[in-house]
Amino acid sequence: MSVLGQLRAELGDLVDTSPEALENARADKSGHRSAEAPLAVVHAEAVEHVQAVMRIASATGTPVVTRGAGTGLAGAANAGGGEIALSVRRMTRILEVSPDDLLAVVEPGILNADLNAQLLTHGLWWAPDPASKAISTVGGNIATGAGGLLCAKYGVVRDAVLGLDVVLADGRLIRMGHRSVKGVTGLDLTSLMIGSEGTLGVIVGATLKLRRIVPGDVCTVAATFRTVRDAAVASSAVTAAGIQPAIMELMDPHSLAAAHALLALPAPTPGSAQLTIQTDGPAAAVEADAIAAVLTGSGGTVAVTHDREEGERLLAIRRAMHPAMETLGTALIEDVSVPRSQLAAMFDEIARVEREHGVVIPVVAHAGDGNLHPNFIFEGPEVPASIWEAADDLFRAAIRLGGTLTGEHGIGVLKRRWLADELGDDQWRLQRDIARVFDPQGILNPGKVFEA
Repeated sequence: MSVLGQLRAELGDLVDTSPEALENARADKSGHRSAEAPLAVVHAEAVEHVQAVMRIASATGTPVVTRGAGTGLAGAANAGGGEIALSVRRMTRILEVSPDDLLAVVEPGILNADLNAQLLTHGLWWAPDPASKAISTVGGNIATGAGGLLCAKYGVVRDAVLGLDVVLADGRLIRMGHRSVKGVTGLDLTSLMIGSEGTLGVIVGATLKLRRIVPGDVCTVAATFRTVRDAAVASSAVTAAGIQPAIMELMDPHSLAAAHALLALPAPTPGSAQLTIQTDGPAAAVEADAIAAVLTGSGGTVAVTHDREEGERLLAIRRAMHPAMETLGTALIEDVSVPRSQLAAMFDEIARVEREHGVVIPVVAHAGDGNLHPNFIFEGPEVPASIWEAADDLFRAAIRLGGTLTGEHGIGVLKRRWLADELGDDQWRLQRDIARVFDPQGILNPGKVFEA
């Protein structure tokens, strides 16, 4: 019996070969699209369905690409010819919430924002907040090691997961991690799975570390600077002062102007950059005033509001970044991180890349942790070679500054050619060897992360 026949015999109507489903499974939000459509999309609704798919795939040597909501920006969940697209999007249950233990056990298909809406009734929240939180799944957040605006204070996904339930390539179910705050028994396979982009197993459950909602003010500080370098230096000064805001976002002149135009706001001063910073909790007002003093001393024009709604209006400018880029053309949305002390130097490098390659690169940054999102704008559906040359130069600059190719988007297809440059040959081979221990046949998300 064919692979498709086996899938249908085992899983019935969960196997979808409609043209629309197959076409959707070829792409994500990165703009990258697989050359061919997958064999089928399986809409798993339970762990047993995932195990059945993996048993069939293992027995037949058929590649499997796990998908959530398809909101990734590196092509990691794009399924191609001869592959099974295994969707866990229908696995949306919250299996347990324990306020006493500050944890929840959830299925991977639940949306980040939906999870937090339900946790709100318990006075709890899950801290990771990627910009895509309204449309991205918790499983996808874990698979890519996502971050977000709040990560400077509250950490990234890696800091908020206690354990994982994972279906291996041969269909076995294993439970990694623990429910306790501490746990160092054996190797930390949970951390290994986080950010593995579907190459080690299929995440079918997660035990999440929660936080209590703490009453207190929320204050927002907006500061404009004459240049983006001035803004970057000022953000480093805030960090050096020992103040830890919940959010510290930087918009360069290109991104700031585009967002203002999209929102029909008055145009900012040409060349100016903006820092938007938010403090929260019982000390929010004191911290906001201290930050305002640092920013003023760094040459910024500063405004402070204690009004939550006004603060959200200010943050709306930052949140408008992605739709604003779409008004400029096709955008390759990239993701590098550098040490926070090197943020200004990285903006210098971006300016150099712009000059030498004749491109404009709008940038926003999670300035609180040194994570930058350069946007390469071009015309047409395919990324031109000249854009990749500029991106290559920018990626290598980030690595030279002690940084990394990706802070939260992952490697996927788009960045795999640079992976060995950052890791070095020995570590690159070691990581490939580890992946083969989990997946001896190489059927889990082949061609992603590691090039052959």
